[in-house]
Amino acid sequence: MVALGCSLPAAAQEAYPNRPVRLVVGFGAGGPTDIPARFIADKLGEAFGHRVVVENKPAAAGMLATRDVLSQPKDGYNLLLCTHFESINTAVYKNIQFKLDDLAPISLISKYYYGIALSNSVPADDLESFIRYAKQHPGEITYATIGAGSAQEILALQLEKLTGIQMNRVPFRTGTQVMPELIAGRVQLYVSPTLAVLPLHQEKQLKVLGISSPERLASAPQIPTLTEKGINFVRYGWLGICAASGTPQPILDMLNRRIGAIVATPEYRTRREDRLHSGLLHAGRAAQRDPADPRRRRLHHSRVRVAAGAVSLRNALSSAPLACLPPPAETR
Repeated sequence: MVALGCSLPAAAQEAYPNRPVRLVVGFGAGGPTDIPARFIADKLGEAFGHRVVVENKPAAAGMLATRDVLSQPKDGYNLLLCTHFESINTAVYKNIQFKLDDLAPISLISKYYYGIALSNSVPADDLESFIRYAKQHPGEITYATIGAGSAQEILALQLEKLTGIQMNRVPFRTGTQVMPELIAGRVQLYVSPTLAVLPLHQEKQLKVLGISSPERLASAPQIPTLTEKGINFVRYGWLGICAASGTPQPILDMLNRRIGAIVATPEYRTRREDRLHSGLLHAGRAAQRDPADPRRRRLHHSRVRVAAGAVSLRNALSSAPLACLPPPAETR
């Protein structure tokens, strides 16, 4: 049976796009999700001859943006900067009103690691001294999140569990709102993508105590991995471009080729590294759009507690509890 969304006349599909395209980003302007999105939007606009407009809808760990895109016609004119948050959101929230199968992954555009960023107001210069301080002052350390059930919150809760410390959560709408508060010492800790905090670490505006990568980053060799410090904490996030399921397959295929070509350019890699710094992994392979997409796998339906009843995941990874859920599948 042929899906209705794929039954557009060939002439109509070939005309795509014949007007501006929206790329909706569920996080704030100027952040680690927004900057790659704008670069890709600019390059797609040049290739299309029509603008690709980035629209930021920062709220609810990206869910507002996802709902927006899914509420629009499935014609390729409303795209989503999708992230691993979609996987987490559908596992954490019961009344989320969408499921992963509602999204059609188009292309993976990057992967990135996390850093444990600490305010200079805390008298600790490395992970060991921070853990000692936090244990001596239980409940006094505050950590920032950008949404209940966000990757930042889950990883902070896991850090608590692995180290035996106790912290208090302070919610923010966007990561760009967190940074001034972290620098000023009004919040003490933030588990952040390295691309957002390494420049501030190098400017000595805050301290990055450890990185979730398996090896030290070439651009920040002085910062240890968390594994080196005895914390089994290798985690990464990912960014991709998605559309609503039901978007005509020829449109998805064309977008896949266009975005894959942009991500493969030296300019994309250089621009990311120049503007976002390091900790960003190259990801130029295309996403497979099929039911076996690993984001859609139904893994163990077990409840994995990351902190005394604070958060539970209905779909936990079978191999490594609370590891970041995987990105769209990559072709070989």
